[in-house]
Amino acid sequence: MAYLLGVKDLAATRCGYSPLHETVRSLRLRSPNGGHAFPEQRGWAAGWARDHAGLDTDLLDTLLTPGGLAPEALTPRPRSCRPCIQDELSALAATPADRLCADFRAAYARDGSPLPPLLARLLDDPYALRARLVTALGQYWTRCLEPAWWPRARTVLEADLAHRGRRLAESGAAGLFADLDPRVSWADGTLRVHGDPSGADPSGAPAPVRREPIAGRGLVLMPTLFADRAFGETSPSGTPAIVYPARGRGTMAEGSTAEGAIRAAASGGSAVSGALAELIGAARARVLGLLDTPATTTALAYRLGVTPGAVSRHLGALAAAGLLERTRTGRAVHYRRSPLGESLVGASTLVPA
Repeated sequence: MAYLLGVKDLAATRCGYSPLHETVRSLRLRSPNGGHAFPEQRGWAAGWARDHAGLDTDLLDTLLTPGGLAPEALTPRPRSCRPCIQDELSALAATPADRLCADFRAAYARDGSPLPPLLARLLDDPYALRARLVTALGQYWTRCLEPAWWPRARTVLEADLAHRGRRLAESGAAGLFADLDPRVSWADGTLRVHGDPSGADPSGAPAPVRREPIAGRGLVLMPTLFADRAFGETSPSGTPAIVYPARGRGTMAEGSTAEGAIRAAASGGSAVSGALAELIGAARARVLGLLDTPATTTALAYRLGVTPGAVSRHLGALAAAGLLERTRTGRAVHYRRSPLGESLVGASTLVPA
């Protein structure tokens, strides 16, 4: 896939994530190879096993094709930087029923797989399918994702957005695109996604490179926790998107159980030596070590297994010493290591513990 961007298209390029997109993509964890594809999510999926019992799993298990494709209506482009799931489910409930059915048929046809019997029956009654779909996804979100998984996931996604903002401010469009994924390149007004699986032929034959003029429609860069490489998503009338693996998604493993979070905290989250602990104290060294990517007070407290108040005191001291920087996103404040903090952590790894 090759996206052709003019000056106005670059100006309209934006970043954002979609809770509904993540909800639907997370259903891959229920497939036989889902745990192997996303090992950092295994602990979470195991924790949802009991909650799945009361869900409409017969329908949920049909929302992704065997090859992992999803109907377009279920993986929307975010209308804002960080939409809420309730707004996205409301938009899904307002999606024309005929279009929803067409999206399902297109996804399965592109995958080269037959429609599951339940889905085939429901497609004969589009309005019933839409209502049942909204209910099933809402219950799955409420019971499995929202209580603990989504706060952790949102922290990772927010950190990625903060990183994108810094890259754009420091290096312009070239910097913004440079580290999306090794398969993404930018040159001469063309953003190319090499080896994009979205353009693959089901027969396995190499597909020609598709050239997609943005032509004023804008482009959305979407981090996700459920992809191992970048891919393009296009629509004849909608906003094109590049979905790419979120930075720091491997840290999801740390939050899947309290035991894992405390174990990660005890190790400092990075190669921070005992010398740094001697200098600023073990607790503050652990906090500083965990901030390889930006995080909120609440997220750090969860990972450390302590109260937010305790973390807040350490963050305040580290910030006062010039070792941290703060970035406000709505009501949330994200902390990241300052250049001085990075230098201190980097130097400490050279000193034997």
